[in-house]
Amino acid sequence: MFGKQKKDSRTYGIIGLGRFGYALASELAEAGAELLVIDRDEEKVRELRDVTENAYVVKNLDKKSLLETGIKNCDVAVVCIGEQMGTSILTTLHLVSIGVPTVIAKANSAEHGEILERLGAEVVYPERDMAVRLALRLESSRILDFVQLSKKINITKVAVPDSMVGQSIKSLNLRSKLGVNIIAIENKESVMEDVRPEYELRQNDILYISGSEEGMLHLTDWIEKEKNS
Repeated sequence: MFGKQKKDSRTYGIIGLGRFGYALASELAEAGAELLVIDRDEEKVRELRDVTENAYVVKNLDKKSLLETGIKNCDVAVVCIGEQMGTSILTTLHLVSIGVPTVIAKANSAEHGEILERLGAEVVYPERDMAVRLALRLESSRILDFVQLSKKINITKVAVPDSMVGQSIKSLNLRSKLGVNIIAIENKESVMEDVRPEYELRQNDILYISGSEEGMLHLTDWIEKEKNS
């Protein structure tokens, strides 16, 4: 049974080792996270035993079987079986009912996602999110990366257009103009997490910006205008 080893670290349970679940588990393992993985496919589980000893073959995802793995001891459980809507919903219900603090579930449709949300899960739409991510990067060559946590929480990396060099954070006023916030600035010297209003942007600065999906689209349009001005 899985038990938390490090009190100061978050632990993750991944249920379903399809493309999304397998990639998520691999990335978390590479980042050094404590990890538990579950799937009915013995080969997939065996492969991930190279990165975590807590890899279990579970044929039936009922509450008793889930409890036996120790997934209740995880801080976060991610249900990555969106293709099987009924199994996804029941598994999510079991995880919420046994008291996993944060349950995240993959959804393949708005209807599926609405049901999962009503059960108390945070919902992700990997296919939609990848489409949004690609669209933003295609739309603006200044968008370096984009991560969508939800429709309301997105983080993007933006290379500063030449026309913005020398302007202060206060004068840009992105919060009022676009509804987004600069949460960090990276340059060759360091990463500034405490962004001061008087800071003047420099050549080759990279901005880390958070905001809603709508705010990100406004940001893309604004950057294109700045780039061409």
